[in-house]
Amino acid sequence: MKNNRILGTFSLAMINVAAIVSLRNLPLNAEFGLSAILFLVIAAVVFFIPIALATAELAAAWPDAGGNYVWVSQAFGKPWGFFALWMSWMESIAWFPTILAFTAAMLAHMLAPFIPGLENNKFFILVIMLFVFWSATISNFLGIKLSGWISSLGVVLGTLIPGGVIIALGLWWIFTGQPTEVPLTWSALVPVFRFDNIVIFAGVLLGLAGVELAAFHIKDAKDPQQDYPKAVLISSLIILAIYILGTLSIVIIVPSKDLSLASGLIQAVQVFFVKCGWFWVPPMLAMFLLIGALAGINTWIVGPAKGMLVVAKDGFLPASLQLVNKQDVPIALLLLQAVIGSILAMVFLYLEDSSAAIWILVALAAQFTFVQYLLVFAAFLKLRYSQPKVLRPYRAPLIWPVAVIGIASCVFSFFSVYVPPAQLKTGDVTIYRWLLIGMLVLLSLPPVILSRGRR
Repeated sequence: MKNNRILGTFSLAMINVAAIVSLRNLPLNAEFGLSAILFLVIAAVVFFIPIALATAELAAAWPDAGGNYVWVSQAFGKPWGFFALWMSWMESIAWFPTILAFTAAMLAHMLAPFIPGLENNKFFILVIMLFVFWSATISNFLGIKLSGWISSLGVVLGTLIPGGVIIALGLWWIFTGQPTEVPLTWSALVPVFRFDNIVIFAGVLLGLAGVELAAFHIKDAKDPQQDYPKAVLISSLIILAIYILGTLSIVIIVPSKDLSLASGLIQAVQVFFVKCGWFWVPPMLAMFLLIGALAGINTWIVGPAKGMLVVAKDGFLPASLQLVNKQDVPIALLLLQAVIGSILAMVFLYLEDSSAAIWILVALAAQFTFVQYLLVFAAFLKLRYSQPKVLRPYRAPLIWPVAVIGIASCVFSFFSVYVPPAQLKTGDVTIYRWLLIGMLVLLSLPPVILSRGRR
């Protein structure tokens, strides 16, 4: 019989890296200053590695389509599985406006030589966000082949090239003795542990979410028991290196008071190349970053919707939402996704500070993410004992420490987002909290209601 297990340690590690690394996370990490390095290491230990190990075991034992829907359903029943998958879908919808804002900001910087100041025009940002979102949604109606081609090209042009430029820029800045915005001392690595400061840690954890996508490939690993733990270690080091070096480049070049969550990447480039007199470089790099953002949007638009199609066919959603076209694309779910995402994008009209608007959506996405991961960790524990005879090509070590540490990080981060970050102007604290609670409750009710009406 032909052996279809073709993935080794390096291949598994690269899948993890591709699923998680996004340059748009660097400005958020940079809000911590130089202490972001310590926070990134902590995030890897308490969140990334535990969820990687837990989802690896679950994906190896239950590799069916549906992911957390299948795992949580096995442990607690299909209504809970539906709720977990819905949380994952809502997380991606809440995330869309943040990457769309980044996309609009990059377009504004591309047009800066001709129309300066567009990056601060919230109406321009909103219009471009909606145009890109709906264009990407409709383009995905054409099928996965075109979508995959766009994503592959975008990763190279929009992540690897600008990421390498930004990291090289930061290293050059340090080694040539240029003045830095923060002191490069050991004491600067120690963060200020105020609760309204470390709340941004939830956003750092969110930037490391998504490893469960790579865990689906564990059934193709040559030696899952040996290769996957090594792959997790290697990918953790690579992801940390990219995030740490990229964050460091922004921290030392861009003044913290001027840092924008939407434009932080291009700000660092502007400071350097404008000083050198190379005014044409920032708009060009903005073009590459725009391509990368479009690829990310394109990749995530159809994926979560196809996951929801699984539960739709299982009777949880009305027949109208099960509609697919000739390319087997769930067009009804894509349209619903676009409508909800567009409504959430209106937060940019509510707040004058685009960074604050982005943070509110990051906080909302974080809530959905941590709820679904809590259910995944709970399923991980229960299934190890309730179904011990199920074949597990990969078994996670230290099951209780892994689960307890992961659950603790999710619980802490879930509640921490209700304290607005000191660095951002999110407005009245009470309104901020009720806005998060209201959106969380409103968008969490459908699976509860639909489960009661399931046929």
